[in-house]
Amino acid sequence: MKDLALTNARIVTDDGVVHGTLIARNGVIRLVDEGSTQAPNAIDCDGDYVIPGLIELHTDNLEKHLMPRAGVLWPSIPAVLTHDAQVVAAGITTVFDALSVGDVEEESVRIDTLRSTYDAILEGQASGALRADHWIHLRCELAYPRLIETLEPLMDHGSVRLVSLMDHTPGQRQYRDIEQYRKYYSKNRMTWTEDEFAEVVKRRTEQQAIYSARHESAVLAMVQGRHTVLASHDDTDAQQVDHARRIGVTISEFPTTQEAADAAHAHGLTTVMGAPNVVRGGSHSGNVAALELARTDRLDMLSSDYVPASLLHGAFILHTQAGWSMPKAMATVSRNPAKALGFGDRGSLKAGMRADVVRMRDVDGLPIVRNVWVNGKQAF
Repeated sequence: MKDLALTNARIVTDDGVVHGTLIARNGVIRLVDEGSTQAPNAIDCDGDYVIPGLIELHTDNLEKHLMPRAGVLWPSIPAVLTHDAQVVAAGITTVFDALSVGDVEEESVRIDTLRSTYDAILEGQASGALRADHWIHLRCELAYPRLIETLEPLMDHGSVRLVSLMDHTPGQRQYRDIEQYRKYYSKNRMTWTEDEFAEVVKRRTEQQAIYSARHESAVLAMVQGRHTVLASHDDTDAQQVDHARRIGVTISEFPTTQEAADAAHAHGLTTVMGAPNVVRGGSHSGNVAALELARTDRLDMLSSDYVPASLLHGAFILHTQAGWSMPKAMATVSRNPAKALGFGDRGSLKAGMRADVVRMRDVDGLPIVRNVWVNGKQAF
């Protein structure tokens, strides 16, 4: 593997921005320093930013490629390859593909494609076809009746490093406002009469009462002894956050209120918010705005969720609109997720770290990805 040498770059380190040179050899960063280099084949970055490769811990982007049009299922391996190309082009070098184990709907593309998608990701890894470093995030829908039997065969592979506990029952968490639940599912999948909607709410509330607590206990038993990080999802109040802490959760995904974010901070949980929330200036579900949490220092990480390009854009907005320094803003998409997910080899640009590197240009306040290197190899 030939050396990677980038010079005349604004290199974003943990502590500041260095106008200088980065050199990597055999996939490992060897030097970050001020000044230029005489290294052969050095790339003149023309003053562009050089930042750590982005780390995405919860992306639903793959689902759009599995069903590119309503009722059309796409083959899993081509879908995974297209998704991979899109995340790399967005500057994402480490990606946790979020696979839903169960759903609130009885018939769902998430359920239908779960196993084939899981297998396609592992096949892509094994064959070397994927450009980004892919890992698996299993999203456990606690009220789904067949959760445990579906989850169990998926847990043993070493790529499963993150498990989140979800409950999308209408009337709580993300859908504390039942009308938001109705609006979301009516817009995306179905329409209901008043009587039909009342029946849906009743049935899903009953399923939660029957399954959620017992399934939570079973999932917790399943992750014991594994190198698995546990996340909660859509925490709404301090009581839910306290419960999450007591059962071993270390990441609070997408808290819906300032109260929940404050509680997560107080308990030492790492808080992740959606980068689309930052880019759009608010939540699509009417929940707390990510920029509000940034301004109260209750935001630790961003996730691109359903728009890969939002990850870098959202972090850059933290710098330009929330007044964060570039190192602090970029840490939300690199160093902080690396630490939260137990990676000691990436997330920062310094000697000894993996050469996961992104060259980025600021064009009128919009960050444009110019080049991406994954483990020292150019991927974009």
